[in-house]
Amino acid sequence: MFVKILKSKLHRARVTETKLHYPGSIAIDSALMEAAGILPYEHVLIADLDNGNRLETYVVPAEAGSGQIIVLGAAAQLIHEKDIVIILGFGLCTPEEAKGFKPKIAVLDENNNIVN
Repeated sequence: MFVKILKSKLHRARVTETKLHYPGSIAIDSALMEAAGILPYEHVLIADLDNGNRLETYVVPAEAGSGQIIVLGAAAQLIHEKDIVIILGFGLCTPEEAKGFKPKIAVLDENNNIVN
C-alpha cells in the first residue's frame, strides 16, 4: 500500500500576474521550483490564503530569479494578482518510507524571496 505525503511546499508565495486566456497551469520561478523540489509539469495543489480557494494544476517553469508566480488559464478566475498562495506537491511512498521522509519547504517573503 502507498500513502500520499507532502513532498514540496512554497509557503506564502505572492501571485505576480494572472493570464486568463492561456491553456492553463501555473508558472513558477524555476529557482523557487528547485528550492522546493518541484519538477516541470508536476501536479500541484494551490491554496489561496486571501479567499480560501483551492485548485489543482501543473507547473511550468518561469525565469530563474524572476520571483514570478503566474496563474494561467481558468485558475485566474479563482486566484488573483497579489494573492498569497501556498503551493503544495505530493508524492506516493510506502508507510516505511514516509516515516523518515522530510518535505522540502521554502517560506517566501512578499517579493517571493526565500526567507526560510
